[in-house]
Amino acid sequence: MKQIVDLTINGDPHSLAVEGHRSLLDTLREEVGLTGTKKGCDVGDCGACTVIVDGAPVNACLMLAVEAQGRTVETVEGMQKSMEILHPLQEAFMRHGASQCGFCTPGILMMAQQLLAENPDPSDAEIRFGLSGNICRCTGYTKIFDAVRSAAADIRNARALEETA
Repeated sequence: MKQIVDLTINGDPHSLAVEGHRSLLDTLREEVGLTGTKKGCDVGDCGACTVIVDGAPVNACLMLAVEAQGRTVETVEGMQKSMEILHPLQEAFMRHGASQCGFCTPGILMMAQQLLAENPDPSDAEIRFGLSGNICRCTGYTKIFDAVRSAAADIRNARALEETA
């Protein structure tokens, strides 16, 4: 039996008819067509499916779509404000070569975005801890941590310029 779920995804309202057992991950990918969020382990261990729900990171594979009723969901597709301008984290990941196969990258980007929203100047230990729920089998993490550190500085510098303008 399907239920209607009304939610906001990347700023856009959606009304979806979903089965009660359907995960938010499968709903985002298959009903909404947002395939940036990846299905890795499907048991909440790898972090590839990380999205932000009402300002908190969530493993979308562990959340039922019906639990998103009335909530706000942000996916990796919503990071960019426009097609021409990348989010500072996306730019830093490219600049530092922080992704290889790219499968884990959307979840890491979402987690890093949330980390920097809560702590704009994280220490190396805080970055490691903040991303500890996201597994990458390709990079060895060094370039990922470098990219997050660099993006944090870029974001702080941009804010400082805005404040002085």
